[in-house]
Amino acid sequence: MLTAYVTQDWTTRDARTETAGADGDLALVRAAAGGDVRAFEALYRQHAGRVHGVIARLVGQHGARAEDLTQEAFVRAWQALPAFRFESAFTTWLHRLAVNTALMELRSRRGKPQEDGDDEVFELVGSADSAGHITALSMDLERAVASLPPRARAVLVLYDVEGWKHEEIAAELGMAVGSSKAQLHRARGLLRERLGGQA
Repeated sequence: MLTAYVTQDWTTRDARTETAGADGDLALVRAAAGGDVRAFEALYRQHAGRVHGVIARLVGQHGARAEDLTQEAFVRAWQALPAFRFESAFTTWLHRLAVNTALMELRSRRGKPQEDGDDEVFELVGSADSAGHITALSMDLERAVASLPPRARAVLVLYDVEGWKHEEIAAELGMAVGSSKAQLHRARGLLRERLGGQA
């Protein structure tokens, strides 16, 4: 099933990374919270890939914008770190901060004309590459997710990949719970349609 593939592919790696890095992060987080720039740089190197990954999935794989938002998330983390209370794992806190950074970007885009040409991007999904071969399912899946309309993509990523509940998604995106469920249904339907028999 498509949902199981998405969840398995993106979240299993993140869970292993969080478990493996939690102990080593504690000392770095304490030092960085005290103003140690080198400790924060080490945290950045360890977590930048994961932060960039979730942001890129939420904003649609726009390379430069995802990079900018990743930097913005880490600036916010540096500013907020002295108030970090160690009530949750640093990775959980940082991940939530990254998601919120991406969601703020999506909210700011609301009402603006779409610059990513969602419909045009769909035409590329599953097409033959320069050698005449069909691209791998994971690449097709990533491109298909990236090409979803922003709100549908956000709901799909938050629900299927990040494991949020519809109530949390609705609160974060300023929509009704029923709208969140409808957007998820829409996103899954579009993915099935675009991926054809592969999903």
